[in-house]
Amino acid sequence: MKRILLLNKISNIASNILKEKGYDVEEINQLNPDVLKEKIKDIHVIGIRSKTNLTKEILENANKLLAIGHFCIGTDQTDLDCANRLGIPVFNSPYENTRSVAELVIGYMIMLSRKIGDKNNEMHNGFWNKTSNNCNELREKTLGIVGYGSIGTQLSQLADIMGMKVIFYDIVPKLRYNNAKRVNTFNELLAKSDFVSFHVPITNLTKNMINKNNIMMMKKGSYLINASRGKVIDIEIVSEALKKGHLGGAAFDVYPEEPTKNTKHFINCLQNCPNTILTPHMGGSTEEAQIGIGIDVANKIINYIEYGTTLGSVNFPEVNLPVSGRTRFVNIHKNEPGSLKSINNILKGINISNQVLSTHKDIGFTIIELDTNLKDDILNKINSLECTISTRIL
Repeated sequence: MKRILLLNKISNIASNILKEKGYDVEEINQLNPDVLKEKIKDIHVIGIRSKTNLTKEILENANKLLAIGHFCIGTDQTDLDCANRLGIPVFNSPYENTRSVAELVIGYMIMLSRKIGDKNNEMHNGFWNKTSNNCNELREKTLGIVGYGSIGTQLSQLADIMGMKVIFYDIVPKLRYNNAKRVNTFNELLAKSDFVSFHVPITNLTKNMINKNNIMMMKKGSYLINASRGKVIDIEIVSEALKKGHLGGAAFDVYPEEPTKNTKHFINCLQNCPNTILTPHMGGSTEEAQIGIGIDVANKIINYIEYGTTLGSVNFPEVNLPVSGRTRFVNIHKNEPGSLKSINNILKGINISNQVLSTHKDIGFTIIELDTNLKDDILNKINSLECTISTRIL
């Protein structure tokens, strides 16, 4: 029986789907790295969200691990290169919470432009301070979107409906939606935008995209929003710009350092900055999004375990074969010349009905269907090949 460990309060719908397939599912809120390193030895599939990091040290201790499920968009919590080298596909859900994040950003923009956060605090402290100074509508303001992917495009369409002008910057050519316009440089986007919203992964190119060298390129009185990854922005620099009045406000849902569990002692330099909204990494935390993510990732895991389908994997070749009822096995091998030939030499004399191969970085992945059962001695010979990482009969 396959053992599955789900961490970080993943939607119950995911565990129910997996249990219905007969898997042994254990749900735990959080494990510290040392405990996880030991526990993962006997786990076939692990599901995580943003609070858990699967480092090289942890993954290399995962002797039985078949797959990793990220029940979220981001996958930077896992050492993807290490997982690839070990023959472990990583699945995520890149679309199910896009609406949740996009709606939150729209809410941020409305609240920032009307100074709602500060007014709310004043009212709770008994201070009635009605004013229209520096309070504006979103209509005809310019939204600059950094990263025009699944969330960026959703946000673009919602902003367009609200009458905003939308510009975007992305290093990959993208189809623009509605009246959105692409700008050629990041600095051009900063200079033209009333609101700048980030929707990029963390990479060497995106780390500290907002820093001391470009913060002053933003319009005086403009607003900065980050609902992507915490290390995309140097928050110390933003804190200074807010206190000095160069920025009109900011909203952050992610931070360079985040607690691994709920706490009453979170300290951050953005706290008490004027017109600054801080939320606890809740962009995708709606019931609708978590249900959709749970269904999406759980089914990707099942399709991989049962049929060898790797569609939707972020670090693996994407391979699929229609189910035929024949004997099917999958082989993960080093991406080296002659690997598939070595496997097929062992299968000489056995009729191969279907075979599909694809490679990605360090590994090759093949699904093979046979007209007869695969005998143990044949399987052992394939597993003993120097190129083989793992072989599994489905």
